[in-house]
Amino acid sequence: MTHVENELTSQPECWSRAAELAGENASALPAAGERVAIVGCGTSYFMAQAVASLRETAGQGETDAFAASQFPLGRSYDRVVALTRSGTTSEVLHLLATLRGHIRTTAVTADPDTPVMNVADRLVVLDFADERSVVQTRFATTALTLLRAHLGLHTEAVVADARSALDEPLPEGLADCTQFTFLGHGWTVGLAHEAALKMREAAQAWTEAYPAMEYRHGPISITTDGTATWMFGEAPEGLADQVRGTGGRWVESGRRDPLADLVRAQRLAVAVATARGLDPDSPRHLTRSVILTPSGS
Repeated sequence: MTHVENELTSQPECWSRAAELAGENASALPAAGERVAIVGCGTSYFMAQAVASLRETAGQGETDAFAASQFPLGRSYDRVVALTRSGTTSEVLHLLATLRGHIRTTAVTADPDTPVMNVADRLVVLDFADERSVVQTRFATTALTLLRAHLGLHTEAVVADARSALDEPLPEGLADCTQFTFLGHGWTVGLAHEAALKMREAAQAWTEAYPAMEYRHGPISITTDGTATWMFGEAPEGLADQVRGTGGRWVESGRRDPLADLVRAQRLAVAVATARGLDPDSPRHLTRSVILTPSGS
């Protein structure tokens, strides 16, 4: 098995541990009523989008999500939460250093021996969810589970759904599709973007992601025989029939928790990579962490 396969199959256990840690680290995480920004890069940015939507919907306070490089320094927040698996990503470190002494910051990381430990005010370490693969799976979903549990939105039923997502075979013929579109609504839009990223990283596949209602405003025109449209969570009424009417394939979460359904999408990325003779642990042009060297150094 590849590293990414081993790591994605360990997610149920990681989620249970993260849920336990949520209570132990409550003071480091956003309190109800705080105005919060959640930042990250790549996969972590998509997890930030999901958490921001969940927190606002739960009535916990105004919450924004930004790519770390796009944080609006002119805005005022009570706390900034940074998601960073490696603890070394240049944009995250630069932002936290800039905010230090002005806005309270918390970093959620997998590595306790990295520079982020010196620039964030508070830390939550998920070292048991660290990964050897370049492609993120368990750290991202474990960080999201930590924050879902902090909001009171995690149950062991989610873990059970993840186990079933690992055990059940993927829909027959799905890995043979030539194009994949992932859709979400509310907090699951972030999951849709993350699923599409996994397919691009691991399998070099043609993938897109949209809010479900936006899909009908143009992108559905690419859907045809040989393409798949995957919905995270409940679909808008009539959308499934419209996709099927194009000749495209429709995939949905059903009763499974959308985060657990992301596990299925991760498995699909590995399956497509394998079918194409690719190594999902070593996606082209990518490294485990993006570390930028200042010009002239």
